[in-house]
Amino acid sequence: MSPLATPTPQELPDVLGRPAGGWRRTMFDVIFGIDTPAGRRFDIILVFAILLSILVVVLDSVPSIGGRYPGPMAALEWAFTLLFTLEYVARLACVERPLRYATSFYGAIDLVSVLPTYFSLLVPGSELLIDIRILRLLRVFRIFKLTLYIEEYTRLGEALAASRRKILVFLSVVLMLILILGTVMYVVEGPENGFTSIPLAMYWATVTMTTVGYGDIAPQTTLGRGIASFMMLLGWGILAVPTGIVTAEMTARRNDRRGGAERPRPRPRRSCGACGSVGHEATARFCKDCGAPLSPAAPDAPR
Repeated sequence: MSPLATPTPQELPDVLGRPAGGWRRTMFDVIFGIDTPAGRRFDIILVFAILLSILVVVLDSVPSIGGRYPGPMAALEWAFTLLFTLEYVARLACVERPLRYATSFYGAIDLVSVLPTYFSLLVPGSELLIDIRILRLLRVFRIFKLTLYIEEYTRLGEALAASRRKILVFLSVVLMLILILGTVMYVVEGPENGFTSIPLAMYWATVTMTTVGYGDIAPQTTLGRGIASFMMLLGWGILAVPTGIVTAEMTARRNDRRGGAERPRPRPRRSCGACGSVGHEATARFCKDCGAPLSPAAPDAPR
């Protein structure tokens, strides 16, 4: 398993190293345990603490709240930061392989989620990056044992990885279309209609083909509007291509996993040695045409 691989709840104790006993073993069972009442309570409390800390940051960005109560908001944020810092240190202290946890996916998220508040002492405003704590809610998959969703996430990741070349080719074609059509619009409309450069025209082409349509730049000539209409219709078809590529790959992989298990099995056929009649059921004892006894070992006759 690579250092950044995310172990399953069943693999976690073996990957990180379960202490043999003492306070570290007790702390390990509480922090990393998912099958114990104490471990489940700890994870649920942790999720609520994460949600509350994010709520504090969100409310602090509202002028009528953050500007009115700057002191309490700052105190709450530091309280949550210290709480999550202690939790991170406790996770490192209670495992036999702390480096393995620190370089794992969850370990990296746990560390990054507490750094913005400390960085705010050096760079004002960086505390707003604290919303990265929302990534820690991925632990909900462990808390409620939603292994089915983890499996589906893995399948989706495999399908995206297998489709990366097709998607790359598709994106290359889209970029060429944006370059070509953006250049055409620059020539057709010109700076007098807002298309002051080819990069700006490419930006307009991207907005138009993705059907976003900000409206900050719009064609004014009849020919330019015709080209824009064509690009809008083209964008509808283009948006469906990546979905089809990934869906086809997921379907192919699902069929590969099933193999021939769900293929229709040929109906067993038996032949009569007396009259040559075929198509008898496997449990039949006598020929349906002549009534002669059927041999249990009689080979199937071809259709």
